[in-house]
Amino acid sequence: MTVLYIIIGLVLGGGLGMWLTSTVLRNKLLAKSQQVLKDAEEKGEVVKKEKELQAKEKFLQLKSEHDKRVNEQNSKLREQENKLKQREQSLAQKVDELQKKNNELKGVSDNLNKQIEALHVRQAEVEKVYNESVTKLEHIAGMSAEEAKKQLVETMTEEARAEATTTIMDIVEEAKLTAAEQAKKIVIQSIQRTATETAVENTVSVFNLENEEVKGRIIGREGRNIRTLESLTGVEVIIDDSPDAIIISGFDPVRREIARLSLHKLVTDGRIHPARIEEVVAKTRRQIEQDINEVGKRTCIDLGILNMNHELVRMVGRMKYRSSYGQNLLQHSREVANLAATMASELGLNPKMAKRAGLLHDIGKVPETDPEMPHAIFGMKLAEKYKEHPDICNAIGAHHDEMEMTNLISPIIQVADAISGARPGARREVVEAYINRLKKLEDMAMTYPGVVKTYAIQAGRELRVIVGADKVNDADATKLSYDLSRQIQSEMTYPGQIKVTVIRETRAINYAK
Repeated sequence: MTVLYIIIGLVLGGGLGMWLTSTVLRNKLLAKSQQVLKDAEEKGEVVKKEKELQAKEKFLQLKSEHDKRVNEQNSKLREQENKLKQREQSLAQKVDELQKKNNELKGVSDNLNKQIEALHVRQAEVEKVYNESVTKLEHIAGMSAEEAKKQLVETMTEEARAEATTTIMDIVEEAKLTAAEQAKKIVIQSIQRTATETAVENTVSVFNLENEEVKGRIIGREGRNIRTLESLTGVEVIIDDSPDAIIISGFDPVRREIARLSLHKLVTDGRIHPARIEEVVAKTRRQIEQDINEVGKRTCIDLGILNMNHELVRMVGRMKYRSSYGQNLLQHSREVANLAATMASELGLNPKMAKRAGLLHDIGKVPETDPEMPHAIFGMKLAEKYKEHPDICNAIGAHHDEMEMTNLISPIIQVADAISGARPGARREVVEAYINRLKKLEDMAMTYPGVVKTYAIQAGRELRVIVGADKVNDADATKLSYDLSRQIQSEMTYPGQIKVTVIRETRAINYAK
């Protein structure tokens, strides 16, 4: 029992102690929370006062800005009000002016009404006199005015119909006469707008030497070097008594060029023996082939021709080393292409197709093997092989009338080819006649009195005549130009036209000593 009492006492003592401890703690917490609340209330009061001060300051600031804006708006309104008052005053002045003008116009209108009434009266009198005149004329002529008008219309209609018929006949005749002239004009304009240089190729090339000693090295022991060069290039190397020169002969310009370049490289290098000759010739041949391809590509680019087969481009490049009657084939083909394109444009045809056909028209002249057929037909077969347009193929094959023409491009190519080949100075056969014509032009002008010097320029398309200022006046110079142009036109045959320019000048020369 004692132990039980002790345990109960301990339990009651522990509970009492815990109650006392919790009470003390609760009092402390309560005191602390009251202190926190008091501090919070004091801080709240401080923040509240600060916010109230900030609100008052903001209010005063907004009020100041509002007053400022109101003042500005009031000043603007006063300015606008002043402007409106000024406008009202100016409008009032304009209204007064308009009123005055209106009164003036009213007076003018009254005067015009009076004049119109007077004109009406005058018109009635004129109509009365006109009707009386018409009645008298009808009585004299024995027909009414309507009948006379009808007869006049019929007469004028017949005259107009007759004049129209005559005019139509004249126009038709003039068209017949000018058709050939217009065709010549197109051809002449094409020639004048297309100008290419003329390059004359020969059948020999001359290789110049620095001294005679090199000839022996080129010939080699028992002539083995020169025989090797001839066998590899297919040309004939002529070494004679010509000082410091070797002649390379052959009808194939490509072979001659390969031989010439090979000789140049061998002489420059100094090593001349059969093995070295074979190496240099092979390298030069590759270089020439590359040059042929580059020339073909550059020619097509210059002429604006695209999408051409590589083999045809290569053949175009080979034209650089071919000649026809002394006329370089590539230059001739370029000239034909430009002439054909110009004429096709003038006639409303396709200039690109004409230019392509003009460039390829002599493609049959540059095969690596000699075909047993005309070059025009062979060129057409080549064009067909490489998928060219049928019109282009026909133009190539028919440009020497070796087959029938089936389109309008073909005669243009034929004409352009003839123009390029017959152009003065283009081929060796006409050079002499061309020079004679220029000399005849100058000699003809020298027969006129007062002429001092004459010059035929621009391939004979212009003749410049210099006359003495003391012997020929301005009027005589004009007459001389006219007479000389008429004489040239009647006595000479020439393509295109010749411009005659007479120059008369006075020079005053003194010397300061």
